[in-house]
Amino acid sequence: MAQACRTVLALDALATQNLKEGITFSRSSDGHCFIIYRQQDTFRACRNQCKHQGGLFIADIEDMGGRTVRCTKHNWKLNVATMQYVNPPDSFLQDELEVVRSADGSLELLELDPPDPWAADPRPVQDLQPGEVTLTYITHACMELKAGGKRMMFDPWLTGPAFARGWWLLHEPPEDAVERMCRADLIYISHMHSDHLSYPTLQLLSQKRPDVPVYVGDTSRPVFWYLDRSGVNLTNIKVVPFGIWQNTLDAVTDPPAGVRVFKEFWEFDVYVDKLNASVSSEVFKDESWIRVYYSWAGFQNYNLVIRMIETDDDFQRLDGGYDYLVDFLDLSFPSVRPQREHSYLEIQNRVGVMRNVVLNGLLWDDLYIGFNNRISRDPDIYHHRFWTHFQSELPLSAPDWNTFLRERPAPNPAPTPALLPALLPQQGHSSLFFHFWLKLVRWVEWVRRYFW
Repeated sequence: MAQACRTVLALDALATQNLKEGITFSRSSDGHCFIIYRQQDTFRACRNQCKHQGGLFIADIEDMGGRTVRCTKHNWKLNVATMQYVNPPDSFLQDELEVVRSADGSLELLELDPPDPWAADPRPVQDLQPGEVTLTYITHACMELKAGGKRMMFDPWLTGPAFARGWWLLHEPPEDAVERMCRADLIYISHMHSDHLSYPTLQLLSQKRPDVPVYVGDTSRPVFWYLDRSGVNLTNIKVVPFGIWQNTLDAVTDPPAGVRVFKEFWEFDVYVDKLNASVSSEVFKDESWIRVYYSWAGFQNYNLVIRMIETDDDFQRLDGGYDYLVDFLDLSFPSVRPQREHSYLEIQNRVGVMRNVVLNGLLWDDLYIGFNNRISRDPDIYHHRFWTHFQSELPLSAPDWNTFLRERPAPNPAPTPALLPALLPQQGHSSLFFHFWLKLVRWVEWVRRYFW
């Protein structure tokens, strides 16, 4: 379908003349809201709708220059003079309307209609026969769709945690959920977050039917970027362009009688012990890994300083854990915050999850979305560029820790797993001597840190 320009707001000459310098909020006759910015005889305009989640903008009382509006949902801020979002910084541009001035002094705001022509001419709706299409809720985002003789499953997360150890299934999958998955004609995985792309679940699939067609979208970072290192063997992954799906289903049913709805047990130890095994890696014997890791990550030339603090499960700082600064302006690692004006994040991370992320070159979703860290920021600004990098733009291959260990000089004493006995498996040692040895090592480390 072809697009055409249509007028969404028209102001006569007097109304245009009365527009004040700076920001004006205006409403059309059909109730739609717009923002107009005037600087002398120059005008810019957009819809009053935040690009994040569609919230309305209001005047930003903190902006003395009269150029910024603030979203009422999440405090995103838009500089209407540039159509650039300033909170989060370095993020998005607002969709701008065309401003047309007439010789008589009137003004019109134009936009293309329809804005999404590919969605404006859907196929005609066809009647369904009873039972022809059924949609069954499995758990979380996992659904099973039967259409005619075909069976599809979406986003199967049936076992294990998501985001390292931050999320666990609330609802108990049906007893035959894994078998349903293995019988599916295709599986669709919407994106790479681990509550949708579950490697523990796909491990079960690969053991029984590795050749099932698994469809994913063609995203900038491949959905299955971690597949080769996951131990999962799927042989029929299909990457396809995104399209438009339209649903006409309208049905809600109760679960069958006797079905257990909520989970009553999770295998915490199997997964948490695997994460905590990273704590004892040789990589972390001294602090030289810090420079190697952040150099590998490749984020710099951004005026942000972060303080990373390793903690226990209750976010209490660990004796002997790492506590360091990273200055991303020049990718340096100062001992104190720089004197210049800068943005600052203080991030407390559960040590097992953080070290697992570092060792395996994983995205920071495991930390951030998985509730495995706590963050304070000064000023209170979401750094879109920083989080986008660490959540989706890290290198596809993990840091080369084998080369690092071969080339690293003999390490000086530094935080080691011996200082974190509660986090490590005891391997059957329960003797008095073993516990005495742990206390002695901790005492020596304390003396070294404070007196040497």
